[in-house]
Amino acid sequence: MREIVYGTENLGKIAYMERALEGIPIRITGAGAAADKRGIFLSCVEETGNDQLENARLKAESYFRLFKSPVFSCDSGLYLWNFSTGEALPESEQPGIHVRGRGSGRLSDDELLVHYINLVKKYGLIQARYKNAICLIWNEEIREESMMENLWGKEFLLTDVPHQKKVSGFPLDSISLDKETKQYFYDMEENSQDNLVSENGFKCFFCNFFKKYEIKC
Repeated sequence: MREIVYGTENLGKIAYMERALEGIPIRITGAGAAADKRGIFLSCVEETGNDQLENARLKAESYFRLFKSPVFSCDSGLYLWNFSTGEALPESEQPGIHVRGRGSGRLSDDELLVHYINLVKKYGLIQARYKNAICLIWNEEIREESMMENLWGKEFLLTDVPHQKKVSGFPLDSISLDKETKQYFYDMEENSQDNLVSENGFKCFFCNFFKKYEIKC
């Protein structure tokens, strides 16, 4: 089973990707664990791209230079609409790729939760969607990247009343509701909030990659 380094130290994101890619014969190792195993110092990659694909590419290229083995990185943008009117929130209120704020103003989990709760109080129930990108570098010659819609998550709602359950690294899940039932995802089937990230797009991406380049793991 071939190891692929996932360019993140977020354990929640690593666990999600392991579930998303279940059945594909690869072993996902987070960047932190990969660095520890190799005795390499892991520095933070500055995300200076103009969109999520540029950021995914920057991270993947940085980690590939570091590990010199197959790596992939992802990045997301969050986009918001007023649920009642269907109108997009003003540009100044759109998080896009800056879900946790900009520059030195990066928000903690608790600060992030307060910020989005205040947005709901200001605009009413908010409809949201994550638009995702991925960059996979296999070696010096082979790479693939995408920001196609099948990688995006399903639309969901943000409420101003947080669920009692909170997961580190995923603070918005506690105020996320299923768009159809208006239930908290945490009150639905286990890991149902995975669809907020992407329904099956990442699995399709990897399957298509291995088929295109005739790679056997």
